[in-house]
Amino acid sequence: MSHDPIRFRLTINLVIFLAVLVVGTIVFMLVENRSLIDAFYYIIVTMSTVGYGDIVPATSAGKIIAILLIVTGVGTFLGVIANATELMLSRREKLVRMKKLNMVIGVFFSETGNRLIRIFAQADPRFEEIQKGLIITEKWTREDFLRVSEHLRGLKYGVEVAKTDLAALKEFFLKQRDFLVRLLENPTLLEHEAFTDLLRAVFHLTEELAYREDLSQSPGTDRAHLGGDINRAYHLLVHQWLDYMEYLKMNYPYLFSLAMRTNPFDGQASPIVK
Repeated sequence: MSHDPIRFRLTINLVIFLAVLVVGTIVFMLVENRSLIDAFYYIIVTMSTVGYGDIVPATSAGKIIAILLIVTGVGTFLGVIANATELMLSRREKLVRMKKLNMVIGVFFSETGNRLIRIFAQADPRFEEIQKGLIITEKWTREDFLRVSEHLRGLKYGVEVAKTDLAALKEFFLKQRDFLVRLLENPTLLEHEAFTDLLRAVFHLTEELAYREDLSQSPGTDRAHLGGDINRAYHLLVHQWLDYMEYLKMNYPYLFSLAMRTNPFDGQASPIVK
Protein backbone atom coordinates (compact mmCIF):
# COMPACT_ATOMS: atom_id res chain seq x y z
CA MET A 1 0.00 0.00 0.00
CA SER A 2 1.20 3.52 -0.76
CA HIS A 3 2.45 5.61 2.14
CA ASP A 4 0.17 8.41 0.83
CA PRO A 5 -3.49 7.36 1.38
CA ILE A 6 -4.77 10.04 -1.01
CA ARG A 7 -2.50 8.86 -3.82
CA PHE A 8 -3.48 5.24 -3.06
CA ARG A 9 -7.21 6.02 -3.29
CA LEU A 10 -6.65 7.98 -6.49
CA THR A 11 -4.76 5.05 -8.03
CA ILE A 12 -7.52 2.58 -7.14
CA ASN A 13 -10.23 4.86 -8.54
CA LEU A 14 -8.23 5.44 -11.73
CA VAL A 15 -7.76 1.70 -12.28
CA ILE A 16 -11.49 1.06 -11.79
CA PHE A 17 -12.40 4.06 -13.95
CA LEU A 18 -10.20 2.92 -16.85
CA ALA A 19 -11.41 -0.65 -16.53
CA VAL A 20 -15.06 0.44 -16.65
CA LEU A 21 -14.28 2.79 -19.54
CA VAL A 22 -12.60 0.13 -21.67
CA VAL A 23 -14.92 -2.75 -20.84
CA GLY A 24 -18.03 -0.56 -21.09
CA THR A 25 -17.03 0.74 -24.52
CA ILE A 26 -16.39 -2.75 -25.89
CA VAL A 27 -19.58 -4.25 -24.45
CA PHE A 28 -21.73 -1.32 -25.61
CA MET A 29 -20.28 -1.69 -29.12
CA LEU A 30 -21.17 -5.39 -29.21
CA VAL A 31 -24.60 -5.21 -27.55
CA GLU A 32 -25.86 -2.01 -29.21
CA ASN A 33 -24.01 -2.49 -32.49
CA ARG A 34 -22.45 0.96 -32.21
CA SER A 35 -19.18 2.27 -33.62
CA LEU A 36 -16.15 2.70 -31.39
CA ILE A 37 -16.56 6.47 -31.38
CA ASP A 38 -20.28 6.30 -30.52
CA ALA A 39 -19.74 3.74 -27.76
CA PHE A 40 -16.82 5.66 -26.27
CA TYR A 41 -18.79 8.91 -26.49
CA TYR A 42 -21.77 7.36 -24.70
CA ILE A 43 -19.59 5.94 -21.92
CA ILE A 44 -17.90 9.30 -21.33
CA VAL A 45 -21.07 11.43 -21.23
CA THR A 46 -22.72 8.88 -18.93
CA MET A 47 -19.80 8.55 -16.49
CA SER A 48 -19.32 12.31 -16.39
CA THR A 49 -23.06 12.75 -15.61
CA VAL A 50 -23.47 15.03 -18.64
CA GLY A 51 -25.95 12.70 -20.39
CA TYR A 52 -26.97 14.58 -23.55
CA GLY A 53 -29.45 11.84 -24.45
CA ASP A 54 -28.51 11.87 -28.15
CA ILE A 55 -27.27 8.28 -27.90
CA VAL A 56 -29.30 5.91 -25.74
CA PRO A 57 -29.46 2.12 -25.34
CA ALA A 58 -32.03 0.50 -27.65
CA THR A 59 -31.88 -3.05 -26.30
CA SER A 60 -32.69 -4.52 -22.88
CA ALA A 61 -29.09 -5.71 -22.50
CA GLY A 62 -27.88 -2.21 -23.36
CA LYS A 63 -30.12 -0.67 -20.72
CA ILE A 64 -28.81 -3.11 -18.10
CA ILE A 65 -25.27 -2.17 -19.09
CA ALA A 66 -26.22 1.50 -18.78
CA ILE A 67 -27.58 0.92 -15.27
CA LEU A 68 -24.38 -0.85 -14.21
CA LEU A 69 -22.35 1.91 -15.83
CA ILE A 70 -24.21 4.60 -13.90
CA VAL A 71 -23.88 2.73 -10.59
CA THR A 72 -20.17 1.95 -10.93
CA GLY A 73 -18.80 4.42 -13.46
CA VAL A 74 -20.30 7.65 -12.21
CA GLY A 75 -19.20 7.04 -8.62
CA THR A 76 -15.72 6.09 -9.78
CA PHE A 77 -15.45 9.14 -12.02
CA LEU A 78 -16.47 11.45 -9.19
CA GLY A 79 -14.01 9.63 -6.91
CA VAL A 80 -11.19 10.32 -9.36
CA ILE A 81 -12.09 14.03 -9.50
CA ALA A 82 -12.41 14.27 -5.70
CA ASN A 83 -9.15 12.43 -4.99
CA ALA A 84 -7.24 14.37 -7.66
CA THR A 85 -8.46 17.65 -6.16
CA GLU A 86 -7.59 16.48 -2.65
CA LEU A 87 -4.11 15.43 -3.78
CA MET A 88 -3.53 18.81 -5.43
CA LEU A 89 -4.60 20.68 -2.30
CA SER A 90 -2.52 18.37 -0.12
CA ARG A 91 0.57 19.05 -2.21
CA ARG A 92 -0.06 22.79 -2.02
CA GLU A 93 -0.36 22.60 1.77
CA LYS A 94 2.81 20.53 1.94
CA LEU A 95 4.69 23.12 -0.12
CA VAL A 96 3.56 25.82 2.30
CA ARG A 97 4.73 23.72 5.28
CA MET A 98 8.07 23.01 3.60
CA LYS A 99 8.60 26.73 2.99
CA LYS A 100 8.04 27.37 6.69
CA LEU A 101 10.33 24.49 7.60
CA ASN A 102 13.10 25.84 5.37
CA MET A 103 12.78 29.12 7.27
CA VAL A 104 13.44 27.10 10.44
CA ILE A 105 16.46 25.47 8.79
CA GLY A 106 17.76 28.92 7.88
CA VAL A 107 17.42 30.07 11.50
CA PHE A 108 19.27 26.92 12.63
CA PHE A 109 22.26 27.66 10.42
CA SER A 110 22.28 31.34 11.37
CA GLU A 111 22.17 30.63 15.11
CA THR A 112 24.02 27.33 15.41
CA GLY A 113 24.90 25.48 12.22
CA ASN A 114 27.41 27.83 10.63
CA ARG A 115 29.36 28.30 13.87
CA LEU A 116 29.32 24.57 14.47
CA ILE A 117 30.72 23.93 11.00
CA ARG A 118 33.60 26.30 11.73
CA ILE A 119 34.30 24.58 15.07
CA PHE A 120 34.37 21.14 13.47
CA ALA A 121 36.40 22.36 10.50
CA GLN A 122 39.24 23.49 12.77
CA ALA A 123 39.69 19.88 13.91
CA ASP A 124 39.28 18.29 10.47
CA PRO A 125 42.74 17.55 8.99
CA ARG A 126 41.20 16.98 5.55
CA PHE A 127 39.02 20.05 5.61
CA GLU A 128 40.76 21.59 2.59
CA GLU A 129 39.63 18.64 0.45
CA ILE A 130 35.94 19.34 1.05
CA GLN A 131 36.40 23.10 1.25
CA LYS A 132 37.40 23.35 -2.42
CA GLY A 133 34.07 21.93 -3.56
CA LEU A 134 31.95 24.05 -1.24
CA ILE A 135 32.90 27.53 -2.39
CA ILE A 136 29.51 28.10 -3.97
CA THR A 137 28.98 30.84 -6.56
CA GLU A 138 25.99 32.37 -8.30
CA LYS A 139 26.77 30.31 -11.41
CA TRP A 140 26.03 26.99 -9.71
CA THR A 141 23.23 24.86 -11.17
CA ARG A 142 21.36 21.84 -9.83
CA GLU A 143 23.91 19.64 -11.58
CA ASP A 144 26.74 21.35 -9.66
CA PHE A 145 25.03 20.74 -6.32
CA LEU A 146 24.38 17.11 -7.23
CA ARG A 147 27.97 16.59 -8.37
CA VAL A 148 29.41 18.03 -5.14
CA SER A 149 26.98 16.04 -3.00
CA GLU A 150 28.05 12.79 -4.68
CA HIS A 151 31.70 13.79 -4.38
CA LEU A 152 31.32 14.43 -0.63
CA ARG A 153 29.85 10.97 -0.10
CA GLY A 154 33.05 9.46 -1.45
CA LEU A 155 35.41 11.54 0.71
CA LYS A 156 36.75 10.32 4.04
CA TYR A 157 36.77 13.52 6.03
CA GLY A 158 36.15 13.90 9.72
CA VAL A 159 36.95 15.58 13.01
CA GLU A 160 39.92 14.42 15.07
CA VAL A 161 38.84 14.40 18.71
CA ALA A 162 42.42 15.02 19.85
CA LYS A 163 42.33 18.37 18.08
CA THR A 164 38.91 19.27 19.47
CA ASP A 165 38.43 21.44 22.51
CA LEU A 166 35.64 19.35 24.03
CA ALA A 167 35.13 21.72 26.94
CA ALA A 168 34.58 24.66 24.59
CA LEU A 169 32.30 22.53 22.42
CA LYS A 170 30.29 21.57 25.50
CA GLU A 171 29.95 25.20 26.53
CA PHE A 172 28.80 26.15 23.03
CA PHE A 173 26.15 23.42 23.00
CA LEU A 174 24.85 24.23 26.45
CA LYS A 175 24.27 27.82 25.33
CA GLN A 176 22.33 26.50 22.32
CA ARG A 177 20.42 23.83 24.24
CA ASP A 178 17.14 25.70 24.71
CA PHE A 179 17.20 26.77 21.07
CA LEU A 180 17.69 23.17 19.91
CA VAL A 181 14.88 21.93 22.16
CA ARG A 182 12.49 24.49 20.67
CA LEU A 183 13.42 23.35 17.19
CA LEU A 184 12.77 19.72 18.08
CA GLU A 185 9.32 20.68 19.34
CA ASN A 186 8.32 21.84 15.85
CA PRO A 187 5.83 19.21 14.56
CA THR A 188 6.61 19.91 10.90
CA LEU A 189 10.15 18.60 11.34
CA LEU A 190 8.91 15.05 10.80
CA GLU A 191 8.27 15.97 7.17
CA HIS A 192 11.98 16.72 6.63
CA GLU A 193 13.80 13.52 7.61
CA ALA A 194 17.31 14.73 6.79
CA PHE A 195 17.05 17.84 8.95
CA THR A 196 15.34 15.87 11.73
CA ASP A 197 18.24 13.39 11.71
CA LEU A 198 20.69 16.28 11.91
CA LEU A 199 18.91 17.85 14.89
CA ARG A 200 18.75 14.53 16.68
CA ALA A 201 22.47 13.94 16.11
CA VAL A 202 23.36 17.44 17.33
CA PHE A 203 21.09 17.21 20.36
CA HIS A 204 22.42 13.74 21.20
CA LEU A 205 25.96 15.11 21.11
CA THR A 206 24.84 17.96 23.35
CA GLU A 207 23.45 15.46 25.88
CA GLU A 208 26.59 13.31 25.75
CA LEU A 209 28.80 16.30 26.52
CA ALA A 210 26.44 17.70 29.15
CA TYR A 211 26.56 14.47 31.20
CA ARG A 212 30.36 14.61 31.49
CA GLU A 213 31.51 16.94 34.24
CA ASP A 214 35.23 16.85 33.43
CA LEU A 215 35.97 16.09 29.80
CA SER A 216 39.71 16.40 30.35
CA GLN A 217 39.60 13.16 32.36
CA SER A 218 37.80 11.13 29.69
CA PRO A 219 39.68 7.93 28.78
CA GLY A 220 40.59 7.12 25.19
CA THR A 221 37.62 4.80 24.75
CA ASP A 222 35.22 7.54 25.82
CA ARG A 223 36.84 10.12 23.57
CA ALA A 224 36.55 7.69 20.66
CA HIS A 225 32.86 7.31 21.44
CA LEU A 226 32.43 11.09 21.46
CA GLY A 227 34.37 11.23 18.21
CA GLY A 228 31.77 9.00 16.58
CA ASP A 229 28.97 11.28 17.78
CA ILE A 230 30.83 14.38 16.61
CA ASN A 231 31.47 13.00 13.14
CA ARG A 232 27.90 11.81 12.76
CA ALA A 233 26.73 15.37 13.41
CA TYR A 234 29.51 16.82 11.23
CA HIS A 235 28.66 14.76 8.14
CA LEU A 236 24.92 15.38 8.46
CA LEU A 237 25.62 19.07 8.95
CA VAL A 238 27.72 19.35 5.79
CA HIS A 239 25.13 17.63 3.58
CA GLN A 240 22.19 19.54 5.07
CA TRP A 241 24.01 22.84 4.58
CA LEU A 242 24.60 21.97 0.92
CA ASP A 243 20.94 21.02 0.43
CA TYR A 244 19.81 24.25 2.08
CA MET A 245 22.10 26.31 -0.14
CA GLU A 246 20.62 24.64 -3.21
CA TYR A 247 17.12 25.43 -1.95
CA LEU A 248 18.03 29.11 -1.52
CA LYS A 249 19.78 29.25 -4.89
CA MET A 250 16.71 27.92 -6.69
CA ASN A 251 14.03 29.78 -4.74
CA TYR A 252 15.35 32.86 -2.91
CA PRO A 253 18.27 34.58 -4.70
CA TYR A 254 18.50 37.41 -2.14
CA LEU A 255 18.76 34.96 0.77
CA PHE A 256 21.25 32.90 -1.22
CA SER A 257 23.39 35.99 -1.74
CA LEU A 258 23.84 36.52 2.00
CA ALA A 259 24.32 32.80 2.68
CA MET A 260 27.00 32.70 -0.01
CA ARG A 261 28.76 35.73 1.49
CA THR A 262 28.76 34.09 4.95
CA ASN A 263 29.76 30.63 3.71
CA PRO A 264 31.30 28.85 6.76
CA PHE A 265 33.51 26.79 4.43
CA ASP A 266 35.04 29.91 2.88
CA GLY A 267 37.75 31.49 5.00
CA GLN A 268 37.60 34.60 2.80
CA ALA A 269 33.84 35.00 3.08
CA SER A 270 32.53 38.40 4.15
CA PRO A 271 29.01 39.80 4.45
CA ILE A 272 30.34 43.04 2.92
CA VAL A 273 29.33 43.35 -0.71
CA LYS A 274 32.37 44.18 -2.82
